[in-house]
Amino acid sequence: MHGPDDPRNRPTDAFVRVRAAREHNLKGVDVDIPRDTLTVFTGVSGSGKSSLAFGTIYAEAQRRYLESVAPYARRLIHQVGAPKVGEIDGLPPAVSLEQRRSSPTSRSSVGTVTTLSNSLRMLFSRAGTHPPGAPRLDSDAFSPNTAAGACPECHGLGRIHRTDEDLLVPDASLSLREGAIAAWPGAWQGKNLRDVLDALGYDVDRPWRELSREDRDWILFTDEQPVVTVHPVREAGRIQRPYQGTYMSARRYVMRTFADSRSPALRAKAERFLRSVPCPVCGGGRLRPEALAVTFAGRTIAELAALPLTELAEALGAGPGDETARALTADLLARIGTVTELGLGYLSLDRTAPTLSAGELQRLRLATQLRSGLFGVVYVLDEPSAGLHPADAEALLAVLNRLKAAGNTVFVVEHHLEVVRNADWLVELGPRAGEHGGRVLHSGPPEQLAGVAESATRRFLFDRTPMPARAPREPAGELLLGPVTRHNLRGLTTRLPLGVLTAVTGVSGSGKSTLVGAITDELPGVERLVTVDQKPIGRTPRSNLATYTGLFDVVRKLFAATGEARARGYGAGRFSFNVAGGRCETCQGEGFVSVELLFLPSTYAPCPDCRGARYKPETLEVRYEGRNIAEVLDLTVEQAGEAFADTPAAARSLRALLDVGLGYLRLGQPATELSGGEAQRIKLATELQRLRRGHTLYVLDEPTTGLHPADVEVLMRQLHGLVDAGHSVVVVEHDMDVVAEADWVVDLGPGGGDEGGLIVADGTPAEVARAAGSRTAPYLARALGRSPV
Repeated sequence: MHGPDDPRNRPTDAFVRVRAAREHNLKGVDVDIPRDTLTVFTGVSGSGKSSLAFGTIYAEAQRRYLESVAPYARRLIHQVGAPKVGEIDGLPPAVSLEQRRSSPTSRSSVGTVTTLSNSLRMLFSRAGTHPPGAPRLDSDAFSPNTAAGACPECHGLGRIHRTDEDLLVPDASLSLREGAIAAWPGAWQGKNLRDVLDALGYDVDRPWRELSREDRDWILFTDEQPVVTVHPVREAGRIQRPYQGTYMSARRYVMRTFADSRSPALRAKAERFLRSVPCPVCGGGRLRPEALAVTFAGRTIAELAALPLTELAEALGAGPGDETARALTADLLARIGTVTELGLGYLSLDRTAPTLSAGELQRLRLATQLRSGLFGVVYVLDEPSAGLHPADAEALLAVLNRLKAAGNTVFVVEHHLEVVRNADWLVELGPRAGEHGGRVLHSGPPEQLAGVAESATRRFLFDRTPMPARAPREPAGELLLGPVTRHNLRGLTTRLPLGVLTAVTGVSGSGKSTLVGAITDELPGVERLVTVDQKPIGRTPRSNLATYTGLFDVVRKLFAATGEARARGYGAGRFSFNVAGGRCETCQGEGFVSVELLFLPSTYAPCPDCRGARYKPETLEVRYEGRNIAEVLDLTVEQAGEAFADTPAAARSLRALLDVGLGYLRLGQPATELSGGEAQRIKLATELQRLRRGHTLYVLDEPTTGLHPADVEVLMRQLHGLVDAGHSVVVVEHDMDVVAEADWVVDLGPGGGDEGGLIVADGTPAEVARAAGSRTAPYLARALGRSPV
């Protein structure tokens, strides 16, 4: 007999019922999932869990929403495409909290993502202390993103770009003719500016340092633009006619190029001669002087926005006690409390969104939803535990359960075993990845998974036999790192052993990524540095793993070598979708066209002409061993491994991708469909396929993100293999089973933000597991089998 709250006792209409789901690798999946529960979707990478949760359930909810809003949106549905599913019953409205990368604009911040900035602005408008006689400002005046509030000098950015003589003239021993002003353009433009200066009477042949201060300042910084007649020196027997030349100072040229040039290369070059400094008018406060004259609890709004949220809460609590202030601060404190509960109390409201990890951004959105008051909706979350220290996982579970208690259904794609273990309902897909997955192995309470023989999760969930002790490797040397002063690291120095696997641990915001980010190529003892991050391998469907790894170059040459291609005169370029020739010109070889949606983000839909094939029909008539080029791009890595087994260059790339657990990805799968973890493993595979000589230091930031424990084992075999081959590996990691396998551990903390930035403990895993004051130690001890789960 099941208890009254057991999901299995629900009436039949209290379920989301999915029938015949065929999205991606799903094999006609039928599944019933109870509403008003915390349901976890799990399975190995590529098993189909995201295809079911996001690609089917959420996509159908979004389609129904689009269909309900306007005829305009309904016309676009056939372009965007509906999920491949027979039917879904019992589906409430859905809210997606995916791990989208943050907005690239520096105007998006923690405050704007959480809408806490709006509330703080309201507090200053209604309850701030205005100077005597000053009019009370409305909330827009406290926003750097509005014309009413933005500092007119820096346009609300808080920083401006400046240049100086040291940047513009790196070598003062050179003359102007020898190129003393490095910031000037090359070729004729640079010569023209030197000739104009010569015509103006400046000595272009004296070393820069011997020119007078007055002359140097005019040449570099003048806003004047005099026009003179230039008589060019005769070159190579050619007579050059006099012309009217206009002078532009080095600063003016750099600033104009940086602001107006459409060439990314020219902008990047100009940026090298600029340094970003706090705005002299607002001091970095981003606001007009009248807004920065208003205070609350003795601080300006810019000063409060720069505080870590934990300190902001204390400052607000000490503010004025009138009724308006009390009501507004109570709301702010409650919402800040939700963010800090999720382990993000080290963030400040002015922290820009591009500097946040995908996991941090998703948890900020989660905290915002918790206060939204919505009920009766399905929340679909993508690994909310990503980037979360084990100490913060309990708080995450409490927040997910509060969303459920408010009358919502919470669907979570997740690998974190504590989240899986504490779910009301568990849906596991598999048994393996790609075409070997796509089936529901289990849909029911987590404890019943123990009886599912095909489950890849069962072993990790129920069999917690301590891992066999492995003697740490002896270092082959060491790397002195630091002193590092950046973010919350203040002159931190440490030694990293070489020739071993090192794990850097600590709670979110403790300074782990900042520390490893300080490792540079110039360090002694390191012949080659390879940083493998989770940034996308491309931002459009044009990028994919075949192009990124170089595999596609090999494949195109194979097609160009066929008899049919030679007879038609097709070279390797004919089979590229990145250049004109053999590609479909409607979509320019992307296979997709961008569909602009009013008030919603743009989306991609299959090209109406080539139907996603990317190529012209004539190109597709050429076949290599029975397949055309589009069909090859549609192969999975595993299938391609068999098809190109006899081509060594292709086989090496494919073997490396298989070795990092990516056998389920299609060769032409657009970069826009890849997770950060998948992008990171593609980069790792690209490195593994290269013939490595000498000592390489590999730095990986949370490489287990998005990985099922079974896939983590595959990845660890590769990392151990690199170390055994004589290389060094440093990983930033929260997975304690991975940390337990390291040779050396550096634990930062003790907290996040200003409460972190210190080395709490370093040593072998066994030594760090015994360290007093380390929040990592008890979880590492548990992983080492020193205490029960």
